[in-house]
This record gives sequence, structure tokens and C-alpha cells, in this order.
Amino acid sequence: MRFIKGHGTENDFVILPDPDGGLELTPEMVVRLCDRRAGIGADGVLRVVRTKTAGDPALEAFAGDAEWFMDYRNSDGNIAEMCGNGVRVLARYLVDAGLAAPGEWNLATRAGLRRVTLGETGDVRVDMGAPVYQGAGEASVGGRPYAGKRVSVGNPHLACRIDEPVAVLDLSRAPDFDPEAFPEGVNVEFFRFVGDHHLEMRVYERGSGETRSCGTGTVATALAAATGSGAVAGGELPRGEWIIDVLGGRVTVTLDGETSYLKGPAVLVAEGELRPDWLA
Repeated sequence: MRFIKGHGTENDFVILPDPDGGLELTPEMVVRLCDRRAGIGADGVLRVVRTKTAGDPALEAFAGDAEWFMDYRNSDGNIAEMCGNGVRVLARYLVDAGLAAPGEWNLATRAGLRRVTLGETGDVRVDMGAPVYQGAGEASVGGRPYAGKRVSVGNPHLACRIDEPVAVLDLSRAPDFDPEAFPEGVNVEFFRFVGDHHLEMRVYERGSGETRSCGTGTVATALAAATGSGAVAGGELPRGEWIIDVLGGRVTVTLDGETSYLKGPAVLVAEGELRPDWLA
């Protein structure tokens, strides 16, 4: 089994090329691959498969618009709907491997089509779609409550503004939240203003724990910051560009009133083969 290791602002992935859909990727295999001591180590696994051979009837509608599908799994083995850093890294891999040309094209995800723009090298930009404000929420860390905003970016988020530096938070365990509001779990972001349209952010991802970055989380955070103490009037998105510093680097989120764009690095680190005896 071939693999590639990559990351987007240090949110890291094991990439498994499976163009013809022949790989049976079990939750147990994902957990072993992502183990940082006994496996390769990663926040998640990206299986790269042609949309028409992915074996999912729900993807058939996308086959004519996107050749490739991102099958993303968190490090606990569970399937996730979307991963903004993963989309960028997968797009960079496809161009690097000669499976797609530099330019602008669609990738299929479980959250729908995502349009990527990239050159032969450099940052990758993704049209992340319109984030959806879903009301107020609350998370707590160490018994201290933090007010937040529930936002969907194809997957669930709770973005909480705080006044102290994000470094003071203890995210060694999952923040508490209302399970009735998030029956399938939630990614929890904590952010602070450090300048005009400039934020710092930390995130605890469902299924992965604290990660160095979360692409969809930066989009949710930008919406929460842009709307201040209010909701999104009539569902209309605000406008503006946001610089967001995460533990693993910096990304830019642009809200244009209709959709959102995430731009940032996508780095391929290594490639190789898994040993048959380890797989067995």
C-alpha cells in the first residue's frame, strides 16, 4: 500500500492513493495508520479515489463535475463530512502526481463539491461554500463557560470568542458542550482578536483532539468574528478578509457575501510503501 504524508498548516494526513476504489479502508486501519508511535502518525487519512469508483451512490451526482473524491477519516477511524486543510493537501497531491493539472477544478466531498485553485507550487485556495449560522451555543473548559456561535461548514462547529490569549487554555481534554445541540459531536474553536481582521485560534477537533489547525474551523471562526455579537441578518454573509493564526501557521479566509474562500499552504512531506507484514 503506497502512502504520502502531507500537511496544511501542520494539520497532517496520511494520503492513500486508491484511484480505482479497490482499497477496503476499515476504522481499525485508520487508527493504526494515524498512531504517532506505532504507525505513520496523522490527524486523519485522505483516501484519493475517482468519484465514479468510490462505491457511494450519493456521489453519483458529482461524477460528471469532479473526477476525484476526498474520502476523509479522522484519526479515531470515523468518517468526517469535510476537511478544509485536507482538501488543499489532496489537491496539491493530485497536481504533484500528474493526476490533475494546475488551474481551477472541483473536488467531491461528503459535504458537496469544493472548487480549488492552485498553481504548480504555492498556496491552494478552496471555495468552501457559504458557512451557515445556526444559533448561539456554549462550551466549557475546566468548568469555565465560553459563549459561542454554532456554525456549519459542511461539518459542525462551535466558535467561541475569548479575551485572553488562546495559549492559556488547557485543551488536553475535550471541551464540554450540549450533546443535544451537537448529537454527532462538534469541532470547538476558541479565538481572540489580535488586530483588525486578524485573529488567533486554537481548536479541539472531534475524533482527533487538539490539532495544529482546522480549515473548516477557520471559516467558522471568521464568520463568528465578522458577525460580532449579532446573528447573520436574513442569512446574508458578511464581507471581508480575515487573517487567522493557528498553531501550525497562517491562513486567509475571505467572505464575499455569498461564499467563503480558504487560502493557505499545502505541503507534501514524504512518500513510501507500508510493509506487508505490518499491514497483516
